[in-house]
Formats: sequence, structure tokens, C-alpha cells
Amino acid sequence: MKIKTSPGRKIFVVCNYTFITLVTITCLLPLINMLAVSFSSSAYAESGIVSLWPRGFTWAPYTYVMKNEKFWTAFLVTFKRLLLGVPLNVLLATLMAYPLSKPVTTFPARRIYMWFFLFTMIFNGGLVPTYLLVKGLGLIDSIWALVLPMSLNVFHAVILMNFFRGIPVEIEESALLDGAGHGRIMLQLFIPLAMPSIATITLFSFMIHWNAWMDGRIYMNFTQHYPLQTYLQTVISGADNIMLSSITGQSNLQSMAEMLAVSGRNLRASQIFISIVPVLMFYPYLQKFFTTGLVMGAVKG
Repeated sequence: MKIKTSPGRKIFVVCNYTFITLVTITCLLPLINMLAVSFSSSAYAESGIVSLWPRGFTWAPYTYVMKNEKFWTAFLVTFKRLLLGVPLNVLLATLMAYPLSKPVTTFPARRIYMWFFLFTMIFNGGLVPTYLLVKGLGLIDSIWALVLPMSLNVFHAVILMNFFRGIPVEIEESALLDGAGHGRIMLQLFIPLAMPSIATITLFSFMIHWNAWMDGRIYMNFTQHYPLQTYLQTVISGADNIMLSSITGQSNLQSMAEMLAVSGRNLRASQIFISIVPVLMFYPYLQKFFTTGLVMGAVKG
């Protein structure tokens, strides 16, 4: 059956697609410009005339990045952070969401915990008390200083909690009648049904840990312990000759020729672009779960 659309509806659809297209182009243009600058020679990059296409195409900035031990050390720190932080975020959010999804008759202290956790979403101890706590625990210059302070995200737990509350209670009741405990119900029933929401909070946790840079500046005293975003922040805010620290070995004619093709601007652009490649690879994989998990977890059952 063919559905007739009114002229107003057609105008709305055209305007909507036009607006979305413009927003997409606006988001892509800086990325394309940064990629063009990273492949441009130093003279064109520093002159600021590179727009959307490389000028004086060269691989030299990426060659420098491959030789830069500090960049790859920071990349490894971020990888360790993701390997520890993302599973811990998902685990704690799940363990918090499951009991809070139960009615007061099953979990009498539910309201007390809910008010407590909601309070932590609005207020926090502040930067100085948090630093003193991390220092008192002996976590300074440790990977755990980047993981433990943000190990539990209440917003993620709320998404999962609302998803759990939307699961029919008859499923849980039948499992209880068959002799299953709450641990088995959570592992074998609730978690498989909540995979869209779990994928959503996994994506959120990945982005939070990947983009965090302030905690690296606060809790790390040595640059070799910096995560990737903290290192890139120091590179962006530093002088143009920061690239010289990436050169190892003896100075020779080849390295001198490479230095002429590289400037601070195209070197920074190449490092930033390499740092967003994992996000571009990881984000589309979980994108299909994003809308489903967020919408279903935001609606009370």
C-alpha cells in the first residue's frame, strides 16, 4: 500500500536531510584538513595554505611518529588503561544495576542506595581531595590511578538498571522456581538479554578512557607514564621543535633531510590522526547497539 505524504511532510524531510548533511560535512571538514596537513610538507603546513588536499605530499611526519618512542609508550599506557578500565566499568555497573532494579519488597535498602548514588552524580569531592586520596593509596605514577577513580559510572548503571527493570518479571520468577539463585539469573538471563545496553556502556567507557587527559597530568609525575591524550596535549601546547625529541640515533644527512620535510604542525596532525584511528575502527562496530541500548535503557519498565 502506497502512503501519500503531504507537501509539508516532503518539505520537512528535505530540510531534515539537508541539515543532517551540512552537520556531517561540518564534522568531517576539520578531520580532512588535519589529514591533509599531516601529509603536507613543512613549508606548506606552516604557511597555513593547506585546505582539504595535501600540498607537497610527504610521508615524513608519519616516519617521525614511527620513530617516536614517547608516542608509542603513551599509546601502550592508554591500551593498558582500556584493557583494565573498560571491563571494570562494565562489571561494576552491572553489579550495581542488578540489585537496584529489584523492587523495594525484594531489596528494602534500594531507595537509600539510589539516593546515595544519585548524590554522587551531582556532587563530588573535588580535585584536591581526590588527589590526596589517590596519593594516600599510593597510586601516584601507577596505571591504577587512571582506572580506579573512574571505575564506577553511575549514569552507566542507571542505563542498565532501567533495562533490567524492563525485563518481564515472569522470566525471573520461573528461574527462581527452578532453583536458580540471583547470581545465576543475572549471568545467564539478564546479561544476555541486556547485551545492547552493555555494548552501549562499553562504548561510553571506551570513549571516556580514550579521551581522558587531565588525570594523566595530575597523577603522573613522569612523561613516560602519560596516557596518549595527555601526551598529545603536551605536544599541542608545546613548542614546534617538540618533534626533535622523537629523533633517535646519530644525526646524519638522511635525518637532516627528513627534518626539512617535517614541522611542528604536520607532526602534531599526524600524531593526532593516528590516535583517532582506533576510535574510527571501534565506534562503528558498536554503533548498531548504540540506539537500541540507549533507548531501551532509558525507558522504565
